[in-house]
Amino acid sequence: MEIDNPNSNNISDNKFSINVLQLLKSAQMQHGLRHGDYTRYRRYCTARLRRLYKSLKFTHGRGKYTRKTITESTVTEVRFLHLVLYTAERAWSHAMEKRQLPDGPNSRQRIYLIGRLRKAVKWATLFAQLCAIKGDSRTSLEAEAYASYMKGNLLFEQDQNWDTALMNFKSARAVYEELGKYGDLENQVLCRERVEELEPSIRYCLHKIGESNLQASELLQIGEMEGPALDLFKAKLEAVMAEARSQQAASMTEFHWLGHRFPIANAKTRVAIVKAQELEKDLHGPAADSLPAEKRLAIFDKIFTAYHEARSCIRSDLVSAGNAENVKDDLNGLDKAVSAVLGQRTIERNQLLVTLAKSKLTRRRDDKNEKVTKPEELVRLYDLLLQNTADLSDLVSSGRDRKPEELAFSEECALKSLSFRAESITISTMLL
Repeated sequence: MEIDNPNSNNISDNKFSINVLQLLKSAQMQHGLRHGDYTRYRRYCTARLRRLYKSLKFTHGRGKYTRKTITESTVTEVRFLHLVLYTAERAWSHAMEKRQLPDGPNSRQRIYLIGRLRKAVKWATLFAQLCAIKGDSRTSLEAEAYASYMKGNLLFEQDQNWDTALMNFKSARAVYEELGKYGDLENQVLCRERVEELEPSIRYCLHKIGESNLQASELLQIGEMEGPALDLFKAKLEAVMAEARSQQAASMTEFHWLGHRFPIANAKTRVAIVKAQELEKDLHGPAADSLPAEKRLAIFDKIFTAYHEARSCIRSDLVSAGNAENVKDDLNGLDKAVSAVLGQRTIERNQLLVTLAKSKLTRRRDDKNEKVTKPEELVRLYDLLLQNTADLSDLVSSGRDRKPEELAFSEECALKSLSFRAESITISTMLL
């Protein structure tokens, strides 16, 4: 897709032709965005620009830097349009790189991020203007869609002018819908994919201006979609959900577990527990049975991360509690309760792994050489479940003044242990 030949993509009436979406999609997938690596893609854009400047002999001179502007008269071949396009891509990828920082961008980084998006809009607009003059009708139309998409991204990140952002996203969608009806099969597929990627941003804009009754669960479902065009939406969605959790956590003063009530003073602990409880609703809700196993395992991993974060906050509070025995007792009780819930989810996850392993136990290998479960692997899973149950039972049994709920829970653990042991013995007989 990279074009260095000055005579390529040049049609008879001196109008240039660029398949913008196909060009960018190919570059993005080959240089990092297949795995969400915006740093690698930004470096590729920088290297690509360096090669274009050099091959076009359009460098800015030695010594004092003086930028050469690109105007209508400058564009004598298609590579000048590529120069403008990749400059916009570099600015956009730099903004997305800042958006993906582990703890999110701080205030200064966010200002820089928005500055990069503004620069991406500036170059995308110039690209559209030049293509309107120097490009054929299809190229001009794609360039307009690209510029509209960049403008929508900027307003989306700024949390303002949702009407204008919606108009830009809809404009881009309309172009891609129309272009998806023509051209070769690859181009049609790419256009339809871009339409699908734009849809969540459009629905979110409608939600923000009050023209949609989109529910939180629907937003989360949209956030599970994949594609570079959706990464900004996902970041925005995560920020919204984090704010909602903080508001919900503010009203959460106690953690209830087996008849006990433990006060939660630390806001970070509350947010982590609220996040875990939200994820648990996905596992135990009415739609849980329809979730594929891989999705359920991914939810378990997120639950574990949230509860481990809560325990980390609790232990930090224990260190800073000093000699306040009442506070330390509450924190130790809270840590025990969270650990017990974590143990329960671990057992549930391992039971899911057992179910998956059983489904593959008697299955024959198909043409794709799918891995088949051996009885030994199933025995190991049951041994792990027995250990999990024993650990959980020991944790609940520790301490004095046990409540009836704790006694009943210990009996339930004992019954589970007997069941797992019986299953393990049954599988072990298959090995004899």
